[in-house]
Amino acid sequence: MATDFFERQADARKSTTWLITMFCLAVLAIVSTVFIAATIFVIGGKSHPMALVQEQPSTLALPVMAGLVTLILIVGGSLYKVLELRRGGGTLVAENMGGRRIYPNSDVQYERRLLNVVEEMALASGTPVPPVFLIEEDGINAFAAGYSSSDAVLGVTRGCATQLTRDELQGVIAHEFSHVLNGDMRMSIRLIGVLHGILLLGLTGQLIFRMMYYTGGGRSRSRNKDGGGQAMMVLFVISLVFIVVGFVGTFFGNLIKAAVSRQREYLADASAIQFTRNPQGLAGALKKIGGSVAGSRLRSARAAEASHMFFAKGVFEGFSGLWATHPALEKRIRAIEPSWDGEYPEVEIETQFEASSSGASNFVGEVSSSNEEVPINVVDHAVDHVGEPTEAHRHYAVDLLANIPPQVLANAREPYGSRAVLFALLLDRQDASIRQNQLATLDANAKPHIVEITRKLIPFMDKLDVRARLPLVDIALPALRSMCPAQYQEFSKCFHELIKADKKIDLFEWMLSQVLLRHLRPQFEQVRSPRIDYYGLQQLGIPCATLLSAVAHAGDTEEDAMEAFKFAAGHLPEVPLTIRERNKCGLAQINEAIETIARVSVKHRGRVIDACAAAICADNHVRWQEAELLRGISDLLDCPMPPLLVRQPAKKNTQTRVTV
Repeated sequence: MATDFFERQADARKSTTWLITMFCLAVLAIVSTVFIAATIFVIGGKSHPMALVQEQPSTLALPVMAGLVTLILIVGGSLYKVLELRRGGGTLVAENMGGRRIYPNSDVQYERRLLNVVEEMALASGTPVPPVFLIEEDGINAFAAGYSSSDAVLGVTRGCATQLTRDELQGVIAHEFSHVLNGDMRMSIRLIGVLHGILLLGLTGQLIFRMMYYTGGGRSRSRNKDGGGQAMMVLFVISLVFIVVGFVGTFFGNLIKAAVSRQREYLADASAIQFTRNPQGLAGALKKIGGSVAGSRLRSARAAEASHMFFAKGVFEGFSGLWATHPALEKRIRAIEPSWDGEYPEVEIETQFEASSSGASNFVGEVSSSNEEVPINVVDHAVDHVGEPTEAHRHYAVDLLANIPPQVLANAREPYGSRAVLFALLLDRQDASIRQNQLATLDANAKPHIVEITRKLIPFMDKLDVRARLPLVDIALPALRSMCPAQYQEFSKCFHELIKADKKIDLFEWMLSQVLLRHLRPQFEQVRSPRIDYYGLQQLGIPCATLLSAVAHAGDTEEDAMEAFKFAAGHLPEVPLTIRERNKCGLAQINEAIETIARVSVKHRGRVIDACAAAICADNHVRWQEAELLRGISDLLDCPMPPLLVRQPAKKNTQTRVTV
């Protein structure tokens, strides 16, 4: 099994642990600084005739109180910001940056081109298509924000959208997708919340100082006799201490951001080049930043707190490289293009915004009949490509989009039509009576115009290649996320009623519905962030057995299921596994099993996916529906798998696979 994706995810989690450790040390240093400063102030004031406190037992009262207030401010500020970001996710970050949501029906050429590039990259990487926000800035920059692929958004500046060629824009977007796949995005948004408390001290000091200046400073002398002037002096000193400590907090905060994010930028550049196989595109974007008058700078007041998330340096970070969240532009370019002459090009606004790139003619991954079988090696080694999209996958995505009927694609990108597309996906294709029952359910629960669109889409959906169904869910997600809460409740109710109306929903159809709900719920419901509760599979015998049994039973006979399960179990030798009867691994049990396995460390989730692939391949023939089922399971376990190509690109860094 390939290790690149899983190792990068593990490294990102280690960086998060390191971040918390550094935060605690920074808090200790700041509180200690405040305590020492307050102690010096109190001791120095003992001999002053105007001293507020003369009794020795009270010497430490003010320092302790100051340290306690500082600690409360830091921890409280960080908790507040973390909770705020939990509720708002990536959308909140983009909106705080002044971002404007770009909707799929935009008729602005450069916005349409940007959306097409993002859509292609998402389908090629096996992730949901994220909403895109346009930042009204001339600088060339971009960022990805969110806790997972389910709530991820992309922010792109107007300068980036209008000044780059399509190849250069692809390089930037591929760089941002690598942050999503590598786990950097989750770490970056946590960094904003954790460091907010540290940076809050300076803001608090400035606030106290302004309050004194505008409300009490002019009248303090008249109150000197009754102690008012002494109180004002204390407040003045406290404000100065907070301002100074604020600089200390800024120092530590920027140092932590730089240490966490700088090296990840080189990794993201390398991943982007692997994705696009076009180093000139990414290098060209970096060169244009150097040649642009605005560079990559952002003027937003909230840019500093998110500076570590940007594609390139967005704010001033000091004259030394100590606080730099990104490697120097020259170093990044030379790492991609060693022979670069050091010259930056003159930058002009692009005038030609081609909507899409052409797919490769007769490409090996071109969508064709879903009746054909998938080569065993494609599925058997599918896990090697988790989180590792390549140029071949991008071309496949272009061809896939070209083969989806225009009527279906247009509706999937539109708020009302996207609901109709998802309803049409759930309609039974085998039994006419079940379909009629589903349509009657739709009539009773959905708006008439949505039902009308659904009926019009049925002929196209019946002919849809099975490989286009999971990507179609991903394509529809941005439009579905634009629903209001009331529309979401109506859609959710109707969606579940349709599932119940099909009394023989199969595993593949269930997987499609679960992928949709997994990525849609965080937009409208309070969903617990993914967490790791297990670091091995030894305690997960029942969940693993349930999932592998369900995949094994998807075969033709009970004998085939036994053989498939045995073959899969060999990939998890340390887990006690016994095949479960078909009636004991229903949809509810499978859902519970996947939710439990999703809480194990990412490396072991990859092994479970590998075992599922083994179960599918055990009978030496694989249908495309089974192959796409594997991709869906991988998605539900938060291990995005790119499309399965007839001839998968070779992987270099692979380990010897376990065989029975």
